[in-house]
Amino acid sequence: MSAHKVVLITAGSAGLGAQIARAFAPDFRVVINYANNAARADSLLKELSSIPSTTPNALPSPRFHAVKADVGVKSSVQSLVSETLSTMGRLDVVISNAGWTRLTNFMDFADGTVEEDWDKCFVYNVKTHLWLMEAARDSLTQNEGSFISTSSVAGVKPGGSSLPYSVTKAAQIHLAKGLSVICSPKVRVNSVSPGLMLTEWGLKFPEKKREAATNNTKLKRLPTVEDVADQVRTLALSKSMTGQNVVIDCGTTV
Repeated sequence: MSAHKVVLITAGSAGLGAQIARAFAPDFRVVINYANNAARADSLLKELSSIPSTTPNALPSPRFHAVKADVGVKSSVQSLVSETLSTMGRLDVVISNAGWTRLTNFMDFADGTVEEDWDKCFVYNVKTHLWLMEAARDSLTQNEGSFISTSSVAGVKPGGSSLPYSVTKAAQIHLAKGLSVICSPKVRVNSVSPGLMLTEWGLKFPEKKREAATNNTKLKRLPTVEDVADQVRTLALSKSMTGQNVVIDCGTTV
């Protein structure tokens, strides 16, 4: 039963991460990771606590927990997993949701060759997911768990906020496939690649670009955090999927 199972969500205090936490809250114990905004994390914990449990027996305490950690630092990732295990006693699902980019003009070659952007994108879009699996692998293996990373449609089709973001998101997808091979048969590893979502981050794109992104979809709308979070939960619960990248883009890449 999932009654006592534990899910860890990085970058889990806002946007997609927060919605994923809401999707798991009824029948999982949830640990959210945040980088800086403790007040926002606390607010989400209170909201999650108001969501009724659907399990027949009371979940062990604590039901929800927040951990501050910069997942761009390997030792912090290790501490994040250690605190999750010491607080919750187990770990069954990891949602590796962190990432980084800088808004640029994708077609401006000079804008796409800033070395600092490449380095930071590689850390937050590739290495952090590797570090997280390394730290959580033993627990996930013991519990035959699931590891899901949040990539992007920019990793499937060139485009998005920047060239280094697009390239490292493609690397992230391939990393998940590689980990699915290495960590089988006990751990299932998948990724999701959403299109542009109107989160706090998505709203930073100029309105003209958001309109163009909408018009470029087959469904003439952008994916919602609710749709993506529900898909993440489905992947976590599925016993028959590994090594897959699920594109949720309203038909942009068709």
